[in-house]
This record gives sequence, structure tokens and C-alpha cells, in this order.
Amino acid sequence: MKVALSTEAEQDLLDGFEFYEFQQTNLGWYFLDSLYSDIDSLELFAGIHPKRFGDFYWTTSKRFPFSIYYRLVDDTATVIAVLDSRQNPSKTRTRLTPA
Repeated sequence: MKVALSTEAEQDLLDGFEFYEFQQTNLGWYFLDSLYSDIDSLELFAGIHPKRFGDFYWTTSKRFPFSIYYRLVDDTATVIAVLDSRQNPSKTRTRLTPA
């Protein structure tokens, strides 16, 4: 299975990096390493996760309170969003609903 990141998911990762790097030097890099490891695991495990908010598969990060939302099309898992799990679910639903 191939894994791809949307532009929005890349921005989510950069935003998370900036937040954690501001908290403590090098914590942002640890955040990115952890999240990319979780995303890379989709090569093996994409499609086994539950669906949330329509047709989005959903999994959580192992080390940080972030959720990874992705779609499957053919043999590619495309990560659509990487969002803080502590936010209001209605904000997540709004983000994942097409305009």
C-alpha cells in the first residue's frame, strides 16, 4: 500500500511541530518523527481502522494526542488531516466536510 499526504495534512504536521517546538527545544522534531512513524505504518495497516465522519478512516498517534484521518483509493492511503484529538469533535467534522 502506498501512503500519500495531502497539502492540508502536511500543514497540520508543521503546525504541530511549531506548537511542540515552542514548548521545548527539539520536542517538535520528536513530534514529527513520531507522527511520520504512525503515518508510515499505514503501508501495512491501512483499512483496518474504524471509520469516522463519513468515509474517513481514523487512527491515533502512539505518542501524541493526535488523530490521523485518511481515505483509501485503489492501493493508496491518502492522509487528509492530522488533528489534535483534544479539540471539539464538531471542529473536526467541519474540517473534514467538503465546502
